[in-house]
Amino acid sequence: MIEIRKLTKSVPTSEGTLTILNAVSLAIAESETVAIVGASGSGKSTLLGLMAGLDAATSGDVLLGGHSLAAMDEEQRAVLRGQIVGFVFQSFQLLPSLTALENVMLPIELKGDDQAREKALSLLERVGLGERVTHYPNQLSGGEQQRVAIARAFATEAKILFADEPTGNLDTATGSKIIELIFDLNKEFATTLVLVTHDERLAQRCGRIVRLIAGEIESDTGAKLTSRDDAVENASV
Repeated sequence: MIEIRKLTKSVPTSEGTLTILNAVSLAIAESETVAIVGASGSGKSTLLGLMAGLDAATSGDVLLGGHSLAAMDEEQRAVLRGQIVGFVFQSFQLLPSLTALENVMLPIELKGDDQAREKALSLLERVGLGERVTHYPNQLSGGEQQRVAIARAFATEAKILFADEPTGNLDTATGSKIIELIFDLNKEFATTLVLVTHDERLAQRCGRIVRLIAGEIESDTGAKLTSRDDAVENASV
């Protein structure tokens, strides 16, 4: 579903060229769940942005569903994102002038789906906000805003979901609920999930952990079982 080929990102600085990512290569299969982790400045958010076509690489390429981002201009990348990609950001990125319902409806309407209202209402019910559909973002708590963002991300049944620190602005209890919601919906929709996180609990929920250091892949491993998964496995033995 995602193929990264020798991806490099460099930027000029007053002290010379700064290489943020250095010839990173990675392949992610359909329906795989992958956490990208690393210290601040390791390049993980930059990698996510390049994978999603939100920024252009200095060299190398990213293929989303077989489509080369390097061969596209910004307008073409935007069209591709609208067709196969969903996003969940740390800062929610909801449109303040739209209600919860309108925020979720928007990407569905942009795809020309005349069932936008019905689908958006169903998703907001699914994330526990059926009674908050007419509220604006500033009338919602941080956890509620992130639930709207998650509903919006899954609204177009995207094949790939990119999540950048989705629990970063939330308290521990709310963050745990958001984690469960993301993975429950991801399983339901069979979406390929790629997330950037500092949260080891969240990373361990993924089937694979890619660890970056100084713009290069330090390790690429399957996640250890969580205590919840251990309990399920032990119960089935």
